[in-house]
Amino acid sequence: MVIQLSFPAEITSFITIPVWHRMCETLSTKVTKRNKWHPKNESAICIIFETGDILKLIKKISNRTRLFTVKCIERSRLVTIALTTLGVIVKLFMISDMFDDRETRPITLTDTTDIDKEKSNILSRNSLKVMTLNAAHGRKDGRHQIFQKNTSIKSNLNDIATVLEQGNPDVIALQEADGPSAWSGNFDHVEYLARKAKYIYSVRGEHVKGKKLDYGTALLSNLPLNTPVSITFAPSPPTFSKGAVICSINWPGTDMKIDIVSLHLDFARKSVRRKQIDKLVEKLTQRERPLIIMGDFNCEWKDKKSTLGTLMNTLNLKAYRPEAKDMKTFPKTGKRLDWILISEELEFSTYNVFEDTMSDHLGVVSDLRIA
Repeated sequence: MVIQLSFPAEITSFITIPVWHRMCETLSTKVTKRNKWHPKNESAICIIFETGDILKLIKKISNRTRLFTVKCIERSRLVTIALTTLGVIVKLFMISDMFDDRETRPITLTDTTDIDKEKSNILSRNSLKVMTLNAAHGRKDGRHQIFQKNTSIKSNLNDIATVLEQGNPDVIALQEADGPSAWSGNFDHVEYLARKAKYIYSVRGEHVKGKKLDYGTALLSNLPLNTPVSITFAPSPPTFSKGAVICSINWPGTDMKIDIVSLHLDFARKSVRRKQIDKLVEKLTQRERPLIIMGDFNCEWKDKKSTLGTLMNTLNLKAYRPEAKDMKTFPKTGKRLDWILISEELEFSTYNVFEDTMSDHLGVVSDLRIA
């Protein structure tokens, strides 16, 4: 079967046949080297599949998202393709400015002061409880979010909210946190979590924004989030833009101001991650405050010259037992990709990796105190 997918010409300008084939071959064991990808014209690509008829499925996706048009041009051998591959294709259709060379993206602030939340216990103590989680666009550890119903997305976010309410961290850093997006329910996941878990303040940075797509990093807090900044790192095709949001808070019970960062680094290349931390360091050294950096670093601790070690050395930060082998946060590969880093002015009281399945990543939570 040959299926033609038509989409905006500006998308085709950066799509190449090898990129399509390599992505599908990597993500799906059911796509073989015999598959061929033919550019039909400047606004369409024809795809030859091998076994099984998925035309109805693709049409359903097209009708749901209205991101591209589809028609069957020629029927030959029936074919099938993994759902994740189709998810990648749709993702590319949705993003019209993924390589936009803007350093600063829009930022969304939410103040849900109508929430009845008891804060006196936060302000009367000298410690701070923080947490980081890659929210995986609300898909939990399941298949691509575009194939999940809105009810499933909300149910997955409700599970995250339940853990947040039970653990009650003061500040949460989120990555892959969606604003209204066609592939994940068309609602703001950050505001939804803030209301469900009863967090008063939230900030969401838009690092990837296109047609019906909006996601990035975020912070939830029951302490006021001041001087918010959203940073989108330089484009790094073919991977999508990453970035960070930075806010300052007053340490509970004191006048000390600290900066808190939710960070997401590139997953594919060390060279790109090094450039991203260089930009982050440039921004943070201008603020001259104690730091808490949390997020999905997409890298492990190897030595002081690694990406993580370079960031720690440059900003004089420390990690909790960086060489520990029992703190894996990405079960699929058994790697420790998610970290909480703190300045020398602070100390770790506790540090734990959640066992709850809220995402394809595991959450990390820590109680901090002033050194």
